[in-house]
This record gives sequence, structure tokens and C-alpha cells, in this order.
Amino acid sequence: MTANSSQNDMKNAFSNYATYLNNLKAENDLAAVMDQYIARLVKELGGTDFWKLRRAYSPGIQEYVEAATLCSFCKTGALLNLDEINASLRTLGDPSNEPLQINVLDYLLGLADLTGELMRMAMSRISDGELEFAEKICRFVREICKDLTLVAPKMDDSSDMKQKMDVMLQSVMKIENACYSVHVRGSEYIPFLGSEDTNFSMLGVPEIE
Repeated sequence: MTANSSQNDMKNAFSNYATYLNNLKAENDLAAVMDQYIARLVKELGGTDFWKLRRAYSPGIQEYVEAATLCSFCKTGALLNLDEINASLRTLGDPSNEPLQINVLDYLLGLADLTGELMRMAMSRISDGELEFAEKICRFVREICKDLTLVAPKMDDSSDMKQKMDVMLQSVMKIENACYSVHVRGSEYIPFLGSEDTNFSMLGVPEIE
């Protein structure tokens, strides 16, 4: 076995283990939100005019959307859509009652929160030398950002979304800057999680594929 082959094997093993840890954390986070909040909420609000109480339970629903979509991304690389999330809620309540369903606004607010969690994951993977995975996250987050940018201005209740859009755009910029810097400056550049350096602009720079 050559030195390069051994190094590649170690890198692949480390990558697989990092993926395992990401998946495990995502699954545990989702299970915690489901057990501590969603299951009880579904049982309490099923069969009622639950939409009238949205303001009271909206933060927990957004947290659930974030956890469910993160878990789906870690496992499949795809976005869990609203119909799929609502279908999972129908199995939790009394089938004779109208099931609790997540509305579009709470789903989109949860997606905005998802981008922040994905930013932290991307930074962690870059620090581990997993640039390819970080670029996959970058492309995924860009798509979410693009879609939300088109939808958000059309929302009637958009005050929460406007605030989260600002944070989401910062997350996108941080991932892009980190990926681009690694390409330009090489492995000596390792971004630190939580860095607030957003001065670098990607304007005029081709997307990294």
C-alpha cells in the first residue's frame, strides 16, 4: 500500500465518520423536538381550530421544521417539502380529528433557520478538509435563499421573515467566502466557526461548482 493510498483511506474513513456524526446529531435533535413538543402539541390541538392559536405555537413548529429538514438533508441531500412534513404529523394524533398541519409561513420560517444550521455544518466540514461536502451545502443553501427571496416579499405577515432573511443572507455569504478562500488560498486557510468576517464580496466571482 502506497503512502497516498493510505492517506486517501484515512481521509475517506474520517469523512464517513464525520457524516455519521452529522446524521446522528440531526436524528437526535429531531427526536428531541418531536418527543418534547410536537407529539404533545398534535394531541392537544388536533380537532380544534388550531390555526387561531398559531402565534402561540409557531416558534416550536419552526424549530421542528428546521430539525426535520436538516435530518432529511443529512440523509438524502434533498429538501423535505411541506406536504411530506405534514404527512408525518397525521400519524401522531387521533385519526378521527382534523390533524394539526403546518402552514406555509411557518415552514418557510423554519427553512430560513435551517440555513444557519447548514452554515455551521459547512464551516465544520471545511475545517475538517471536506471542501466538496461544504460546496454541496453551499449550493443547497443558495437554492433555498433564491426561492425565499422570491417568495418573502409576497407574504402578508413578513416581519419575522424579513429579519430571518437578513440572517440567512449572512449565512450564505459566510459559506461562499469560506469555500472561495480555500480555493484561492489553499489548505492554509481554515475558517473558524462563528467568524463574523463578511467583508469579502462574491460579486463578479463565478460560482464554485
